[in-house]
Amino acid sequence: MGRIVRNVSDGVTKYYWYPGEKGDWVKAAITVVGGAAVFALSFVAFHNSLISAVLSASVVLGLGGVYLGRSDAAGLSKFHDPTSERREAMADSAHAAWRGTLMGFASAGAAIFVLNMPHDGFLSNWVLPIVPSVVGAIAHSAGMIYERMNQAGQAEAEPPPAEVEAAKELEKEPA
Repeated sequence: MGRIVRNVSDGVTKYYWYPGEKGDWVKAAITVVGGAAVFALSFVAFHNSLISAVLSASVVLGLGGVYLGRSDAAGLSKFHDPTSERREAMADSAHAAWRGTLMGFASAGAAIFVLNMPHDGFLSNWVLPIVPSVVGAIAHSAGMIYERMNQAGQAEAEPPPAEVEAAKELEKEPA
């Protein structure tokens, strides 16, 4: 849950609560604005709304897939033990379910968006509507892989606590 704090006057503070975190809202805005920009630029370049719809929906689902994939990988690394920390585990599960639902609705919306463009033929009716969903799924996997590699790199950079303690003991001993 995010919070905006505004000082109205001396001793008076207003709190505005909003769902999600500010960073998530910024990423969502970047994704939507990026998709709209790709639609406008490709429509100017190709003068074809079907191609513009496929490209823009692919960009939106690609960026969203990367963001959600990174969130899923980070959520997996922090997942609480369901036997001892039930509330935290339920919250983790709810966040994962929300991310999955969001990606599913975005994929369905992209397919409907592409299908509502003027077109004819098998390719535009059956193949092109699923292209953005495939791009989003691949981007989701790429985001998860990127985040896991990032976590592995950070783990290698930090020595385990036992090695740190042993190094401190060696430094304390006189030569």
